[in-house]
Amino acid sequence: MINLRKDYILNRWSYIASDRAKRPQQVEKNKIKNKEDICYFCPGSESLTPPEIGRISNKNKKDEWQVRWFLNKFPAVDESLKKEIETKNKFYTNGEAFGSHEIIAETPDHEKQLADLSVEEIEEVLKVYALRMKELSAKEGIKYVQIFKNSGAKAGTSLVHSHSQIIATNTIPSLVQEKIDAVKKYKSCPYCEITKSEEKSKRFIFANDDFICFAPYAPRFNYEALIFPRKHYKNITELKEAEFKNLAEIFKIILPKLEGAGISYNFYLHYSPTGEDLHFHFVIAPRVNTWAGFELATDSFIVKTSPEDAAEFYRE
Repeated sequence: MINLRKDYILNRWSYIASDRAKRPQQVEKNKIKNKEDICYFCPGSESLTPPEIGRISNKNKKDEWQVRWFLNKFPAVDESLKKEIETKNKFYTNGEAFGSHEIIAETPDHEKQLADLSVEEIEEVLKVYALRMKELSAKEGIKYVQIFKNSGAKAGTSLVHSHSQIIATNTIPSLVQEKIDAVKKYKSCPYCEITKSEEKSKRFIFANDDFICFAPYAPRFNYEALIFPRKHYKNITELKEAEFKNLAEIFKIILPKLEGAGISYNFYLHYSPTGEDLHFHFVIAPRVNTWAGFELATDSFIVKTSPEDAAEFYRE
């Protein structure tokens, strides 16, 4: 059983999922050299994954898939577990780790990463994010749907075949809740004002009609970048059809820069849970340096690359 436990007094959760230690590790492209070596996410290996939830077919070859999604074989959460969380006494709050953990195989091509895909192909992946967000959020007991991607060994990826992950849970992440609480201190959305200000700053990276990307004023990561919709959308599910392409355009600018520099990265989506009002955004988190004692002890961050220099790196 996967266990969910809350910190004694902080609004911080831990998922005890020991089975994830059994995951296969193929973090280098040259790891698969022979026919005997198997990539679980490649075409022809579909039977090796849990049952398929859905797919987008190749426009030119309808019998082949372009994007495919299915449950994680080594999940951090499980829909068969109990939804309830209980406190046995004032310090020990826990439950079974209820939720859904999915994999999105972003491309059938084992040699390509998300950064290598076309704007149109990235757009399809983003549309799957929105689709899964909508469907998982509607499930009873789900309070938050976390979409994220690990790329590179330093970012925690286990299989090199390009993929994203979704973990839907019965709790709201403490970092998201912190942002929600901070926004409530303002009369109007602070992020709407921040995006307008950053478009005129040295931290500005790129913008189009629907989205703006900039390096945050006080970053946690070297070369960190934020992507916000210009409109006050609470969730990626609110995007119109044409807006997905403009979002994909931003990713197509940012990710190849990191890939070209050999930088591992994570990215993740933060949005408004039901009943809240948070301007949705993506965080691009390059993993250039390892957090050490000071960062872990204080939740403050020593960053060697200024956000102004980071923005210049992306603009070049």
